[in-house]
Amino acid sequence: MLLTVDDVHASYGRFDVLRGITLGVAAGEIVAVLGPNGAGKSTLLKTIAGFLAPRRGTIRLGGEQVGGLRPRALLDKGVTYVMQRSSIFGKLTILENLELGAYIRPWTSEVMQDIERVLLLFPRLAERRHQRAEGLSGGERRMLEIGRALLLNPKLLLLDEPTMGLAPLVMDLIFEKVLELRAAGTTVLMVEQNARLALEVSDRAYVLEQGQTRIEGRGQELLASDAVRRAYLGGAR
Repeated sequence: MLLTVDDVHASYGRFDVLRGITLGVAAGEIVAVLGPNGAGKSTLLKTIAGFLAPRRGTIRLGGEQVGGLRPRALLDKGVTYVMQRSSIFGKLTILENLELGAYIRPWTSEVMQDIERVLLLFPRLAERRHQRAEGLSGGERRMLEIGRALLLNPKLLLLDEPTMGLAPLVMDLIFEKVLELRAAGTTVLMVEQNARLALEVSDRAYVLEQGQTRIEGRGQELLASDAVRRAYLGGAR
């Protein structure tokens, strides 16, 4: 496994949010994390990314214990986190936002080649590369955030609600791009409220409840599960 989370507990003050989460992500997979509001999904990503230290348990990346490392140290090890809230620089152009994505890399021709690859992946951004990012739609902002994260050449890309607030057609486009990332070799762990779409594109998925792993399995298996459908997909078959 590229990422292994074993019996992880994490808290905000005295309030336990994660209460023994266990999951794994193999290299080249898309793995979805599902569950109701308050289940601990976003807290899990924040803990893996180093924004919250685990109180107990282990987090391993490629076999190396990384639980408790700071976000910058995890960036250096290849863990990139696209947050739920918007993080673009609106007064800068799309191109300038992408250039900032490579801030921990030496500025070489390779960086510019990687920027061009991101623009090929997201043609909408390429068309508007010299426009300020503040004029982008919600879906385009999400594309820019994901594209900027890719400039760090992540071993593991963490996506927190990549389709939140987007129109259905834009949701489909974002998930198409996630599939393209996997085809190009990027490993993705994503939290997503749209359980049906997430299961359709994921290799495997975990369902969290009250800070614990309740259900796990192949994406298509969970999509066909009556228990999962009743709880998260709006009814049985």
